[in-house]
Amino acid sequence: MDIRRKLDILADAAKYDASCASSGSATKRRDSRLGSTEGMGICHSYTPDGRCVSLLKLLLTNYCVYDCRFCVNRVSSDTPRARFTVAEVIGLTIDFYRRNYIEGLFLSSGIVGSVDGTMEQLVAVARGLREDHGFGGYIHLKLIPGASAELVAEAGLWADRLSANIELPTSQDLQLLAPEKTREDIDGTMNVVAEGIAEHAADRKAGLKAPAFAPAGQSTQMVVGATPTADGTILATADELYRTQRLRRVYYSAYSPTPHADARLPALRPPLMREHRLYQADWLLRFYGFDVAEVVAPGANLALDMDPKLAWALANRDRFPVDVNTAPRELLLRIPGVGVRNVNRILAIRRHHGLTTDDLRKLKVNWKAAAPFVLAGDHNPTVRLLDAVGLKKKLVQPTLFDHLDDA
Repeated sequence: MDIRRKLDILADAAKYDASCASSGSATKRRDSRLGSTEGMGICHSYTPDGRCVSLLKLLLTNYCVYDCRFCVNRVSSDTPRARFTVAEVIGLTIDFYRRNYIEGLFLSSGIVGSVDGTMEQLVAVARGLREDHGFGGYIHLKLIPGASAELVAEAGLWADRLSANIELPTSQDLQLLAPEKTREDIDGTMNVVAEGIAEHAADRKAGLKAPAFAPAGQSTQMVVGATPTADGTILATADELYRTQRLRRVYYSAYSPTPHADARLPALRPPLMREHRLYQADWLLRFYGFDVAEVVAPGANLALDMDPKLAWALANRDRFPVDVNTAPRELLLRIPGVGVRNVNRILAIRRHHGLTTDDLRKLKVNWKAAAPFVLAGDHNPTVRLLDAVGLKKKLVQPTLFDHLDDA
């Protein structure tokens, strides 16, 4: 098989691995040839310093000895198969980089032979790029859960980001749809990465010149909608991972039905809006001080018709209106339409003078969402709507995802 055909197969197979916080969506504009984010081959990600970079996104191989029911590359699938050599992946990365097509590599793999054998090849690609070619670009390596601690530790020396997919929200879900994988193996691999990052940080704090270890941290990916597991459980799992493994991100990937899928899987993919709401709720947990139970009840799903911060505010109207000139930071963070950056600005400005509604508009808060919930230094007539029956209807706005899910 020539390398172009391999590239077609293995770049397409890699599109199910999330590297940024949105699923692909096909453009609906008639006759359009550019603008779809559903394609494969080159994706985008963010480096530790905040730059958005283009990555060559590949699988080393889509042969796999596992039979995860939700995966298009499972051993029982009849999808076309291909396999790169280590030298071929290195060559492609260098060639694309020299043409200025990419700034890094995102590499994952099906499992061939053994877990450690596959992990050795992934590590060999990263090592070869760094040592043999002096490649300084961004590398995101997918880890194979259950791989030896030595291989995972070496991967951290060459890669910027490491990630082991948790795959499904609960151990019961794994047992149902991916019985070869266990939560213990996944947690064990994440632990090795978390310990390596912590040791590196401690060495640096002590003034030692320790080699870099996964400077962009670790992340994971969770398939959503392949089982009936509710958003409350999904977010509880994510919250646990953030606290115990210090993950940078949990990516939520809406389940995509595949040809000849297992009868236990749903026939339709969940709405993209569900994935979007999970990302919004995830943001509230990490940056806004919300607990999981405040965002969604255990065993319940997030509302699809409004964002979770607005839903919380409408359910807790007795906490509003909030005076932006006196409220503590944690309460300012709960005002719909006001983000972390603007909360910091409000706290800085009010040290010098009181804020008015005009000041808030100049800060470009989402005034339509925020107005019923805030008091400022001047009169805000919109606050009268706080207890109005029709407030939700006035605040909920259609989104891009409504259109995509209806299509």
